[in-house]
Amino acid sequence: MRKYFITGLLILVPLAITAWVLNLVISTMDQSLLFVPERWQPHTLIGFDIPGLGTMLTVVIVFVTGLLTNNLVGNYIVKLWEKLLQRIPVVSSLYGSVKQVSDTLFSSSGNAFRKAVLIPYPHQNSWTIAFLTGVPGGDVKNHLVGDYVSVYVPTTPNPTSGFFLMLARKDVVELDMSVDAALKYIVSMGVVAPEHVPHVAANDK
Repeated sequence: MRKYFITGLLILVPLAITAWVLNLVISTMDQSLLFVPERWQPHTLIGFDIPGLGTMLTVVIVFVTGLLTNNLVGNYIVKLWEKLLQRIPVVSSLYGSVKQVSDTLFSSSGNAFRKAVLIPYPHQNSWTIAFLTGVPGGDVKNHLVGDYVSVYVPTTPNPTSGFFLMLARKDVVELDMSVDAALKYIVSMGVVAPEHVPHVAANDK
């Protein structure tokens, strides 16, 4: 009975968590229907709500926004809008910070989370997986002697929270591992190990 119970858990738990995450995402994206006038909403027209309709609307809005802003006129309007936001004291700093992060994360030319690395953390005798995010800048760079890199250390099993560290490049080991494989390794707490890649010595290359 114990064996069958554990087997059932191994089947149902991933399905339940996947369904919960999808429901959370779809429910959040469905909130875009709140911007639709009351008389045009599904529960007014047909008497009941349609799950996922707001998600489709959100996808369409994102696509159309990208389509309209990917030209000279749209680009000009976006720049005017950003200049307007920069004149508002609190909004300017918040919007500027969020935009810098989103541009770094989602831009195809960005380098954030493009490389999985191995670093000594939380002390020299233990190691963890992190993601290379860039190099230190601003006044921070003036106080660091040598070649340093910036890394993000995600927590387990929730990789959306973590720690931002700056380490000497010599202490950072680049891994022959995709970002997806590294994330799975972290989220699974080391249970789902990535495929083994045999190490090739420098004199064998």
